[in-house]
Amino acid sequence: MKKLFALAVGSLLMLGACDGTPAPAGNGREGGGMDSITEAEIAEHLGTLASDEFGGRGPSSPGEVLTTNYIEAEFQRLGLEPGNGDSYFQDVPLVDITADSGASLVVSGVGDPMAFTYADDFVTWTTRVVEQAGVEDSDMVFVGYGIVAPEYGRDDYAGADVTGKTVLILVNDPGYATQDPELFTGNAMTYYGRWTYKYEEAARQGAAAALIIHQTAPAAYGWDTVRNSWTGPQFNLQSADGNADHLAIEAWISEAMTLELFERAGMDFAALHTLAATADFRAVDMGLSLTTSVDNTLRFSDSKNVIGLLPGTEAADEYFIYMAHWDHFGTDPELVAAGEDGIYNGALDNASGTAALLELAEAFATLPERPRRSIVFLAVTAEEQGLLGSAHYAANPVFPLAQTVAGLNMDGLSNFGPTRELVVTGYGLSELDWVLEAAAAGQGRRIDPDPEPEKGYYYRSDHFELAKEGVPMIYPAAGIDHVEHGAEWGQAKNDQYLAERYHMPTDEFDSTWDLSGAVADVQLYYLVGEAAATASDWPNWNEGTEFRATRDASRAADGDTR
Repeated sequence: MKKLFALAVGSLLMLGACDGTPAPAGNGREGGGMDSITEAEIAEHLGTLASDEFGGRGPSSPGEVLTTNYIEAEFQRLGLEPGNGDSYFQDVPLVDITADSGASLVVSGVGDPMAFTYADDFVTWTTRVVEQAGVEDSDMVFVGYGIVAPEYGRDDYAGADVTGKTVLILVNDPGYATQDPELFTGNAMTYYGRWTYKYEEAARQGAAAALIIHQTAPAAYGWDTVRNSWTGPQFNLQSADGNADHLAIEAWISEAMTLELFERAGMDFAALHTLAATADFRAVDMGLSLTTSVDNTLRFSDSKNVIGLLPGTEAADEYFIYMAHWDHFGTDPELVAAGEDGIYNGALDNASGTAALLELAEAFATLPERPRRSIVFLAVTAEEQGLLGSAHYAANPVFPLAQTVAGLNMDGLSNFGPTRELVVTGYGLSELDWVLEAAAAGQGRRIDPDPEPEKGYYYRSDHFELAKEGVPMIYPAAGIDHVEHGAEWGQAKNDQYLAERYHMPTDEFDSTWDLSGAVADVQLYYLVGEAAATASDWPNWNEGTEFRATRDASRAADGDTR
């Protein structure tokens, strides 16, 4: 990594440190390169993408056509090559699976059967593309945190055969449960604490169903979030057979009903919860069985990722990826019919990240000389529906992931001016942090880690799908420590957005926004990509992180022994 850092620092020497806003870098022709990143152009893209005309940019909607055509036209204008053969588009086949709200869940085995109430006690669904799925008299096994993590010496399934059975799993991971900094990563959630991992691992172990036990603190949200998020239409990716590698049933179960279950089984939930965080834990048969089923309504549609390519000069078969999701929630016809604003414009989330993607494409496209590695500009669909566009790309990469050096994901820009810091969600995972720190120092700024690592935000945006495949991905976010008004003022602005605009029709573009802080941040993103696309060395995950082994294996398979 020494060469990578040397190049990153060399680029930063052209920056004049000031009050949080970088001086022009002068690394391209007048108005080109990093100089081309401007407030006016970010605002222009933002205003267009977040306009009512684009209808909230819902996947498989008329707003999608306007959005993807706009991005394609910008890539063409900049002279980027089509990223997918002769096309800028990658088709993403989607399916909308809506489970019937009359789903039942019954547990038998000791005493009278226990019947659970849908939405109040449990929510259940299937990601199999079928009209009906379920389990009948499936033996229940408590598997603690449901983790298999060799780098932490952990296997909660060791010695247990859960084939065809139902597993009960705790949310988050042992580090959070104990707050022991030496266990996993302490308070900070790892990949193994994320609910998506737990379902995936249960499927790999051969289970038929998996129930995650909801507890508010380790989940980082209350039961209402579970009820609202996992009921109603659920987008998923279509697959070859619709069922491969998927559990028949995925579900959440309330903590109150969990306590009743364990009491019925004659087991001490509190004691087992504590034991599950230790190396002494072993999976426990509960002596109970589960019967549940879901009836689904299926609706098939197609969406698109948009991909532009700037070929490298010396190592064109090696790639750095910038990514952002272009989609939001579209338009709610019921609100419109009631005379209300039903357009989810998604200005910050994520018209702003898409605007940054287009500005970065222009910055690199206008350089007098291209970097030695290729740069990919990837605008993905259906992030709001579960990272589906990025998951599809990760499963069907246009450019080999073993040849993808690294990447940077953008999901929201600053809209209230320059800050003294930039936040990195997942700070400490990869060597890319060091590059960004050097770049920030050139602006007289600092890098702060995510202040709430226990909530696992690193695993909730599109970069995660590539990270799982071993590609080092960095996920920076806007700071709050405003240069003039301070951190308390910036935090109030952030809190106001979350309370009044986030995932609401009120997330609209305002022409009075101060985007100077966004410009400073996007210039830092440029420098990270420039360093990674110019260096000869490859960045990697830090030792001991959950994605390091996957990256090392892919590089070794590709013939790299460094």
